Amino acid sequence: MKKKTAISPTREEDYAEWFQQVVRFGELAEHSPVRGCMVIKPWGYRIWENMQRILDAKFKETGHQNAYFPLFIPLSFLQREAAHVEGFAKECAVVTHHRLEQNKEGKLVPAGELEEPLIVRPTSETIIGEMYAKWITSYRDLPLLINQWCNVVRWEMRTRLFLRTTEFLWQEGHTVHATQEEALEETMKMLSVYEEFGRNCLAIPFIKGEKSPSERFPGAVSTFAIEAMMQDRKALQGGTSHFLGQNFAKASHICFRDAAGDEQYGWTTSWGLTTRLIGALTMVHSDDDGLILPPRIASAHLVILPVVHKEETRSQVLEYCHLLAKELRKISYHGGPVEVIIDERDLRGGEKAWSWIKKGVPLRLEVGPRDIENDQLPLLRRDRPHKENRLMRRGELIEVLPNLLDEIQDSLYEKARLFRDENLHRIDDKENFYAFFTPQNREQPEIHGGFALTHWNGEATVEEQIKKDLGVTIRCLPLEGELEGTHEEGRCPFTGQKSRQRVIFAKAY
Repeated sequence: MKKKTAISPTREEDYAEWFQQVVRFGELAEHSPVRGCMVIKPWGYRIWENMQRILDAKFKETGHQNAYFPLFIPLSFLQREAAHVEGFAKECAVVTHHRLEQNKEGKLVPAGELEEPLIVRPTSETIIGEMYAKWITSYRDLPLLINQWCNVVRWEMRTRLFLRTTEFLWQEGHTVHATQEEALEETMKMLSVYEEFGRNCLAIPFIKGEKSPSERFPGAVSTFAIEAMMQDRKALQGGTSHFLGQNFAKASHICFRDAAGDEQYGWTTSWGLTTRLIGALTMVHSDDDGLILPPRIASAHLVILPVVHKEETRSQVLEYCHLLAKELRKISYHGGPVEVIIDERDLRGGEKAWSWIKKGVPLRLEVGPRDIENDQLPLLRRDRPHKENRLMRRGELIEVLPNLLDEIQDSLYEKARLFRDENLHRIDDKENFYAFFTPQNREQPEIHGGFALTHWNGEATVEEQIKKDLGVTIRCLPLEGELEGTHEEGRCPFTGQKSRQRVIFAKAY
């Protein structure tokens, strides 16, 4: 007999549609009237606000300041860096007119053609570089460490909420340094900031690695990323950090006088992380009953559900709930107060409880007259079966709440890590590699999909052929110490040639 679930279809039946339904019933976002764009709803936007708050503090701890740069970029700016414009040309939204006029039929039509088209920001290296060239004159002006929180537009043909939308929110850091060594240090530092954030706050076990040349940011010398495994065993890139060398400095003429008085080009970096991480969060932790949110990033930590069967007990129960919520909100949890919601909606108890299960709130507390009288409050955890509860006294709840939230956080991380590690496979011959990613093997989970740790000789033609045959790409070359046994020399199974290390092959979003 099929188990009844709150989300239909289940992950096993149709993972892509399951994800859309989790986003819908979790009240994270929905499609907008503008093709390819989404409306992030308050419950989802609260997650983004928490991400901003935590990351912004980390950026400032590492010496960065926030600024804001224009949404519109002159077309000529993108043309300065050849690889950059080639990489983004097909995704650019272009503004060509500056006003609307009514035609004879009364319809509004564009008028006032611009002398130079403006590109709606796909990324800001060129416009920021223009300003940096004005601000930097001496080595004393360096390093220049700036971040901005903004939206960007990349015209997408096939979109999916959070994972790939025409407009999305992100942060982009842009820095200039006097030496190559300093710029490389910055690149790796911010990659580590991302990985630590993912591990400690999102409970996602990311792998740090370098991108292959074909996956490199347009115009960069090196691109590094954090990669995670979703529950369908596909990879998702969580954030990127780019060492740009002097390519963009030369394009924008970002120069400085060194201590000897000689003119030098700056060494630049850029790094970014987007609302895509809300999609990653959803796919890594959620189940067939809906969203599951790690406490350190959750929109709220605990919801109190008043249980009122008789009208004469309503005021007593609600008064108790509000006093309890006031006490709980005084508790500090990882730099902020515990977020508590009291759900006073006039709904049946089951309907009310299931709405919060689907929204992924970490803890639910049911409070009725008998619970108050006995000082035994049923507490339910979202990471446990929905009927499993723990009776707690009011004083005990107040005392243990932060530890309980961290227990949920740790359990979610460990579950995700175990799933990833179970689906990491070292593959050393071409036949097994192709079988591993072949669709008909889906009935045998132990040999279907996941991350293949396989040697590669470094040739782009090999990578291109695998992508053509299987839709599989190199997600990253893991950094030393990330995964045991990846930094061993071997033979590329596709060419028989020598290989410096194993790389991660996977299907990806």
